[in-house]
Amino acid sequence: MSENKMVPAYKRVLLKLSGESFCREGESGISMAELSSITQQLKEVVDAGVQLAIVCGGGNILRGKQFSEASDTIIPSTAHYMGMLATVINALALQDALESVGVPTRIQSAIRMEGVAEPFIRRRCIRHLEKGRVVILAAGTGSPFVTTDTAAALRAREIDAEIVLKGTKVDGVYSDDPVKNPHAIRYTEISYREVLEQNLQVMDAQAFHHCMEQKLPIIVFNYKRVGNIGRVISGEPLGTRVSADGKQ
Repeated sequence: MSENKMVPAYKRVLLKLSGESFCREGESGISMAELSSITQQLKEVVDAGVQLAIVCGGGNILRGKQFSEASDTIIPSTAHYMGMLATVINALALQDALESVGVPTRIQSAIRMEGVAEPFIRRRCIRHLEKGRVVILAAGTGSPFVTTDTAAALRAREIDAEIVLKGTKVDGVYSDDPVKNPHAIRYTEISYREVLEQNLQVMDAQAFHHCMEQKLPIIVFNYKRVGNIGRVISGEPLGTRVSADGKQ
């Protein structure tokens, strides 16, 4: 953690963490080392006074879509519910990790499970944020066939977040897959319209349209580099910023 206290550029942030952020590259499950690294970055952000809501993915445990496609026994809707429950497992792990370093948290789940989480209630969520608690939003939207990207966009709109931060394994949005095409260009800023015209994979279509309707900017950045979460929230020009005009 940096000795210099960060100065946040945003007051209320929605951070989307994929399930992959909970495990090592190429592995599954939950890695304590990866969890600890993310936790320390999040603590720095919260200590700086940022109101932070987090949407967890669950792909490190189970992806509903892939599971349903590989099985003739489990129907797609059931597989998606299984994927939503995987996000709750990640949320519980993240909650304990954050609280072990003194960060107060609440889990709010779109699927009711009072034994481990509160139900998502917009006003209660905002009140937790105002009191300095990190709110971890689990179980997607509670409905099958809706991605956690869409859940992140919807929740960001509901809680009046200033920005959606999408942590990924790459350092922004490219004109093509940078792994397959070494000549792919990374954008530092791009507009919603350009993303649509070029069919770039920023988020899934539903999520993207929600952000576009609200004129809610998105920053896609590499969470794997330690300190990047704080740098992005401080306003440093990392990753790719997607907005109405493609500018800061």
